[in-house]
Amino acid sequence: MKLSDIKEILPALDNVEFQLENGTFVPEHFHVTEVGVITKHFIDCGGVIRKEKVVNFQLWNAHDLEHRLKPTKLLNIIKLSEEKLGIEDAEIEVEYQSDTIGKYDLDFNGKTFVLKNKTTACLAQDACGISSEKVKKNLAELYVNNANTCTPGGGCC
Repeated sequence: MKLSDIKEILPALDNVEFQLENGTFVPEHFHVTEVGVITKHFIDCGGVIRKEKVVNFQLWNAHDLEHRLKPTKLLNIIKLSEEKLGIEDAEIEVEYQSDTIGKYDLDFNGKTFVLKNKTTACLAQDACGISSEKVKKNLAELYVNNANTCTPGGGCC
């Protein structure tokens, strides 16, 4: 989800709710403690230099159980971030505390924002010798060497 997407969604909501992919909700008293831009400048294992930018939201749970972030307040935080930091429209990455700081992609299911699990990947699979797709084989078509098979009562097991 891009920053422009969340800005379109927020005005139609009564409340801002986040949940993890497993269905667990972020406690409703969360805070958005940071909005910013993270730039990653790196080289992949194939030697290609890359640069990625994401808009970063950091969610935090405090002990103020009565706190509720309303859509207009989040829109104001986003607007201030755009003005002061020059944030451009980019994909949103959310940081949220679990066992350690987790990084999530953001989606919307029509009611709540969903923190989608991120995964790592090789960006230069051709340079690493990794095929892009697993070869699927039908087990019934695999070659069977009858000379090396075990049979009940054959003494091989």
